[in-house]
Amino acid sequence: MIKLSIILPVYNEGQGIRELFQQLNDALKLYNYEIIAVNDGSIDNSYEVLSSIAENDKKVKIINFKKNHGQTAAINAGIQNATGDIIVLMDSDLENSPYDIPLLINKINEGNDVVSGWRKTRWTGKWLTRKLPSILANSLISYVSGVKLHDYGCTLKAYRREIITDVKLYGQMHRFIPVYCKWQGGKVSEVPVNYQVRKFGKSNYGINRTFKVILDLVLIKFLERYMQRPIHFFGGAGFISFFIGLITFSIALYFKLTGQKDFVQTPLPTLTVMFFIIGVLMILMGVIAEILMRTYYESQNKFPFIIKNKINF
Repeated sequence: MIKLSIILPVYNEGQGIRELFQQLNDALKLYNYEIIAVNDGSIDNSYEVLSSIAENDKKVKIINFKKNHGQTAAINAGIQNATGDIIVLMDSDLENSPYDIPLLINKINEGNDVVSGWRKTRWTGKWLTRKLPSILANSLISYVSGVKLHDYGCTLKAYRREIITDVKLYGQMHRFIPVYCKWQGGKVSEVPVNYQVRKFGKSNYGINRTFKVILDLVLIKFLERYMQRPIHFFGGAGFISFFIGLITFSIALYFKLTGQKDFVQTPLPTLTVMFFIIGVLMILMGVIAEILMRTYYESQNKFPFIIKNKINF
């Protein structure tokens, strides 16, 4: 019988955590499972409540951070300590329903490696202020990453153990785990799930998250296309800078030869020098990035490829 590992990042959810565990135990009674709750430096009574639950239920395991490290770090710690064949991530604020977990597991059993929840009914009645921005953001991420999902922000996701354990998570990149898994050759799907309005506390997310997601998306695109050939990215930017510098120099020279303006009467020569210097620096950064990339692989005996299987070896 397959084993499930349910990973719960917990931050100041002491009021609702008992209700969540009651729902989990009811929803998973037909499964072999463990629950790994990662207390991410909560400043309320979350740790005390979790400890009390764990005393009475050996399926519940607690990881307690000394301070708040963020959701990605909590998820990463849970994954590294999970023993299940299928790893399920979900929020601990009761917005995700434990009763949707079997839907994800069934989808995994159909041959998928990653199944993401899609909160179709979220933001009902808030089309202009929340629904439309959400659609645009998820469409942008899907377009840039090449992984088509309707709800990247939904934490409720299920993964085959072998596809997620090799994924290295840093910063606040947890929402892009399906993208990383796709790079590992995984098959990604999604299934509509229920959305429950938060009962206790308040959301830890604000509008500033949008800008962080955009920056993370830029990094994702760079890692996808240029991780193994950074000189192409930095060198390309360097040649673009050279080209702009050439244009500004040509315009300045045209003004000079036609007698319209002298070099000192226009900022174009200064811009020419600036763009040429930037071009040189970008190419040199590309060379340094190539050295770092090779150090990354060779120092850890890693290879820039993934072997699916071998025959007659």
